[in-house]
This record gives sequence, C-alpha cells and structure tokens, in this order.
Amino acid sequence: MNLISLSGILLAIIAIFGGNYLEGGGFDELLNIPALLIVVGGTFAAVLIQSSSAELSRALKLSVRVFGKTALDYPEGINNIVSWCVIARRKGLLALEDEIAGQGDSFVQKGLQMLVDGRPPDVIRLTLETELISRENRDLQAAKVLESMGGYAPTMGIIGAVLGLIHVMSNLSDPANLGVGIATAFVATIYGVALANLLFLPLFNKIKAMTLKRFYYQEMMLEGLLSIAEGQNPKIIQLRLQGYLEQGS
Repeated sequence: MNLISLSGILLAIIAIFGGNYLEGGGFDELLNIPALLIVVGGTFAAVLIQSSSAELSRALKLSVRVFGKTALDYPEGINNIVSWCVIARRKGLLALEDEIAGQGDSFVQKGLQMLVDGRPPDVIRLTLETELISRENRDLQAAKVLESMGGYAPTMGIIGAVLGLIHVMSNLSDPANLGVGIATAFVATIYGVALANLLFLPLFNKIKAMTLKRFYYQEMMLEGLLSIAEGQNPKIIQLRLQGYLEQGS
C-alpha cells in the first residue's frame, strides 16, 4: 500500500476542513449533497461522453493502483538479467524455462519464453517493443481521462454555484437567509476546484509518472533479454544496464 498517496489525500481533507474550522466555520458548512451531486455527476457525465468504456475502465484500474505498491526494483531487475545470463551460458537457453513461472511481470515472462523458444534477437525486439509502446500509449490515454476530469470539475463547480445563486435570487422575499444561501452556493465551487487540484490532476500526474517508470523498467529488461539472446558477457550486460538506475530513483 502506498502510504504517501493516502497521506496526501488525508492531509488535503484536514487542510480544507481544518482551515475552515479555524476561520470560525462549521464542518456542516462544507457538506452540501446537491452541490456534490452537481460537481461529481456533471464531471463524470462529461467524461462518459468524451471517453470510451475501455479508457474509463483502465483509468479506474490505474487510479486504484496509485494507492498500492508502485515502486519498481531496478537493481533487482538487473540482478535477474545477470543471473539469467549466467544460467544461459552454463546450461543453455532452455534452462531459463524454470525462471518463467516466478516472474510477476507478463512482459518479462513473454521475453523469457521467447528466449527459451530460440527466437532470434530481431524478432524478440520487434515483438516486445510493439507490446511496450502499445501499453504505454494505452496507459497514457487512460491517464488523460483524469486530466480531463481535472478540467471539467471546476466548471461544474461554477455551474453549481450559479444554480445556487439562481435559487437564492428566486427567494429574495426572505432576506434573512440570503447570506446562508449564497455561502451554500459557493460550496459547489470549492468542491470543483478541490476535486480537480487535490485528486484528479494529482492522480493524472502520478499515473503518468508510473507509466514512464514502468516503460523504462521494461525497456531495461528488454535490452537485458536481447543481450542474453546475443550471448554477451554478464559483466558487460550489467554495466550497460546501470544507466537505467537513474530512471528508477
């Protein structure tokens, strides 16, 4: 579980409600179901019109993944490549078949299987590069769904505020409640801006960063697998892959 991301969400909630409380406001002042319905419902409605079901589903999965374990162990990946290279040089590529099941990354599994099957390096590169680029594009496209939500939410907040003001103006016969009505109307604006800047846009940026790190990690593993297929020395392979460590930091 990614405690940093969860802590960020919690801190955002505390900052808003705590700041409002210190200013003399009550917690109930920021709780407005109609305003929340307008902002959240309107934002998701706009995204439903814009995006495909596949993009929405992938965006949801990636959003959940942000709060799970996101770090990729680059040093371990390099050690695995060097270990597989030693095994291949001593026992042959077929000996790598025992290593496939222990890999949690389907990309690496496919690469090892292609090595075991004796596929030439150019075929391995073409096949895995196609999968690598395709996955990156799908993930980045899904991340843009959250970026769009970050753009729509503040606008929905303004719509909510305007609707609230319309309701207030239609009840001018009760001046005593005008101040409360106007304050309630602007709660929708708070919801829109807060959701955009404290949830949707941070999630977009985090998913984009995760996608790029995974891309570099899998690119590193691809280069390592190709080096094994070409029969290169383990030490040389290790030195070549050291350059990717900065990407994983």
